[in-house]
Amino acid sequence: MTTKITRRDLLQDAGLISLGLGITPSAAAAATTLGADHKPYPPTRTGLRGSHPGSFEGAHAYTRDGLPHPKPQPLDESFDLVIVGAGISGLAAAYYYQKRFGPDRKILILDNHDDFGGHAKRNEFHQGGRLQLAIGGTHNLEYWQFSETVSALMQTLGVNIPKLRQQTDFNYGRNGAKGQAIWFDAETYGVNQLVTGCSLKGPPSTSPLPYLDQFPISTTAKTQLRAFYQRQTDVLADLSSAERGDYLHTTGYFDFLESKGGLGTEARQLFKTACHGSWGLETECLSVAEALDDGLPGLNLIGEAAAESDWDYPVGIFPDGNASIARLLVQRLIPSIAPGVTADTIATTDFDYSQLDRPQNAVQIRLQSTVINVEHQEGAVRLTYLFGGKAFALTAKRCVMACYHSVIPYICPTLPAAQKAAQRYQVKYPLLLTNVLIRSRAPFTQLGIDGAACPGRLHSALFLMNGVETGGYAQASDDPGPVPVTFWGSLSPPDGIENFWDKLRASRTRMLNLTLEDYEREVRSVLQDLLGPAGFSAKRDILAITVNRWPHGYSHEYLDLWDEDWPRGEAPHEIARQRFGNITFANADAGASAYTHTAIEEAARAVAEFDAPSLD
Repeated sequence: MTTKITRRDLLQDAGLISLGLGITPSAAAAATTLGADHKPYPPTRTGLRGSHPGSFEGAHAYTRDGLPHPKPQPLDESFDLVIVGAGISGLAAAYYYQKRFGPDRKILILDNHDDFGGHAKRNEFHQGGRLQLAIGGTHNLEYWQFSETVSALMQTLGVNIPKLRQQTDFNYGRNGAKGQAIWFDAETYGVNQLVTGCSLKGPPSTSPLPYLDQFPISTTAKTQLRAFYQRQTDVLADLSSAERGDYLHTTGYFDFLESKGGLGTEARQLFKTACHGSWGLETECLSVAEALDDGLPGLNLIGEAAAESDWDYPVGIFPDGNASIARLLVQRLIPSIAPGVTADTIATTDFDYSQLDRPQNAVQIRLQSTVINVEHQEGAVRLTYLFGGKAFALTAKRCVMACYHSVIPYICPTLPAAQKAAQRYQVKYPLLLTNVLIRSRAPFTQLGIDGAACPGRLHSALFLMNGVETGGYAQASDDPGPVPVTFWGSLSPPDGIENFWDKLRASRTRMLNLTLEDYEREVRSVLQDLLGPAGFSAKRDILAITVNRWPHGYSHEYLDLWDEDWPRGEAPHEIARQRFGNITFANADAGASAYTHTAIEEAARAVAEFDAPSLD
């Protein structure tokens, strides 16, 4: 499993850019990209992506670690608005600002990454001879939760939800001929064992009960699990309605499995990482109510039953996830980047990145630009950012901070202490998506699966990324390949850490400390051991690997076991997003909800706040 891929488009030295060690952004990008005429085209870059090398080192050095700021070079540029962060919230803020104050207003968007979109990351592969797309971050549109504001923007962008639904046959690896699957690996369980037809988290039809004899676990654990799944009772029958609700929301799910479900440590560990993809958290961090709502077993112990329809997930999705939404926004702001593109062609249209930062544009997007200081001064905002190893300063009339909250206190040191404390509180949940392009889906077809839960591995699940034929993209669910395999999850912290926030920080540290070779070795090993019996060869059949690591991933959503029930207006996200002078705050953190529609709503709110007089 030590064979390496030839990565002619792998960005190895970008980490030197932000620290000023002599490599220019343009040179690094041009050397690492596949595309027409070898122009810089970030979506095709493989290797470490997401928070890629070069995107965070400068911020860590000059903000978190206190390295003295370099003297910036003043820029002779004038902007009505500077936005910090080119994710969906930042891009939407630019759109709403133009809509509210006029299309000729000059806007600059600064982002520390080498691509726009934030967590809405597009992974593009050409190593198989034709375009293959995969999701590198934000997945799909929860359109049933759209506000009028979000629905109006989607209509403006031409996003037709019923059309997306009609063109999608994708269900996160649940559509295999033999149903859902669990893969037990030899390193963890002593033997490689694929069990098809069941799931650790799913509808009643996927219950593991008929398949427990195939699980490579002890007889004791099997006996406990069999009793747990067979039992039909209400262990809370003696409690009042209020007491019942209090129990479900104040008791940890793992405590419930032990005290009410009779599961020992070995049996409980099967569910340890089951919520890595959906929450970015260890399952033990969730309350009973949160875990059951996420589809974990146990309703049978409280007198309730799940319905098959509870698992009908009406996915509205593009083949690159919500990166297509980011691309539609960018094209709206800078039409010359992809003239004539629509929602029906967005997935397959090349973007001309040379158009992003042109002075003649009303909106400029400046990538690989790490903001290290923002201050409100005398009715304006002064910003300092790093680019190409040098510091630059500029002044704008207004600023929208569309980056994640917990970094803002380091960038905006003059904010009120209570506001900075609230921002620091909102530690994000780590997220990991690793996409592997394989030569053929035939091994999956032979095994009768589209994906599998992997309770013993680094990534908690994997699934084939096909069956999404939206945005002009064509890859049917039975397309023979090449096809991307998406590994999804988070990273478990070391054992023994009790504090919730310490767990998150430990997971983040582990994610950044793992090398590309570590991630590569992991996915090669899993695919070889899982698919090898069906003729798969990792050395022959893996064409490319892209690791999207997001140490600051999902927005901090308030949890039963760890967060207070704050009065309206006093929750950390509400304090954190309060306008300060000519600075407002827009991102999913500002809504304490890790969804694209939240990011859009917060952008609209942040821009609307500029209607009020400045608080000089």
